[in-house]
Amino acid sequence: MEIIKRPRRLRSNEVLRKMVRETRMDRSSLIYPIFIAEGENIKEEISSMPGQYRYSLDRMGEKLAELAEAGVSSVMFFGISQCKDEKGSGAYAADGIVQRALERAKKEFPMMYLIADLCMCEYTSHGHCGILCGESVDNDKTLAYLAKTAVSQVQAGADMVAPSDMMDHRVAAIRSALDQHGYQEAPIMAYSAKYASSYYGPFRDAADSAPAFGDRKTYQMDVHNRREAVKEALMDIEEGADIVMVKPAMAYGDIIREVKDAADVPVAAYSVSGEYAMIKAAAAAGYMDEEKTVIETAVCAYRAGADLYISYFAEELALYMKEGKMG
Repeated sequence: MEIIKRPRRLRSNEVLRKMVRETRMDRSSLIYPIFIAEGENIKEEISSMPGQYRYSLDRMGEKLAELAEAGVSSVMFFGISQCKDEKGSGAYAADGIVQRALERAKKEFPMMYLIADLCMCEYTSHGHCGILCGESVDNDKTLAYLAKTAVSQVQAGADMVAPSDMMDHRVAAIRSALDQHGYQEAPIMAYSAKYASSYYGPFRDAADSAPAFGDRKTYQMDVHNRREAVKEALMDIEEGADIVMVKPAMAYGDIIREVKDAADVPVAAYSVSGEYAMIKAAAAAGYMDEEKTVIETAVCAYRAGADLYISYFAEELALYMKEGKMG
């Protein structure tokens, strides 16, 4: 038998394998999520996320400097506020924790691109992502508060806002408010396909944002649904989203691909806290090689179609890329 087609020919050595790789990554596509806490001299490890910390404003620069040195140029800010009330006023206060962090980071690290996560769950006394009507989140009432928060974040120094609340039509409300205040150039990265996922557990520990009652299944997406993710992404794009996001990433490669195929804007994937914690725990137990698993997990997200990758391993991934370990 004469064999003509031999796919193994292109796998014969490392140089050739790298030459013909279909998926290539760059450090500029990485975004690191950072938690900023009220207080002073705080660098507090998050128990469910070994190696990740809450930083006070005066120590935030330590991590930003590390990231810049590694080649990570984009950071997403999450606030841990001591000011919690029914209307989440700490989210849009001019002196809110994220606003102060953005202002300081902009002065001390002007070369970094600053993204503000835009949600109310870290600031509400009930832990839900909007304004309550009884025990339900009132979608339409919440929109004005999200828009107000977006304006305050950009005024403080955010280069981009990233609404993660999953309220219907919040992108349109935010776009309108930003434009009315003269921030037409400020882009929106929408958490478009954000699922009601069990993978978020460690984040709620990190950000002190677990709901006081119930869950978020009335506004975050059902994990069983695929077509709905495309619908959500296309709605956000129509309303003015410049980037759409799929969250989580690891178990949602099919959704990343569906959104990528349908969208005409860049697609981000958020490798969430549970993904990070799982890899850390398995590596600590000796079940997996951490470096190889981190690399493979990221490669799979990019292969699925992600243009941007939000990860707690962003610093490590930047170093792996610099060392040529990721193609």
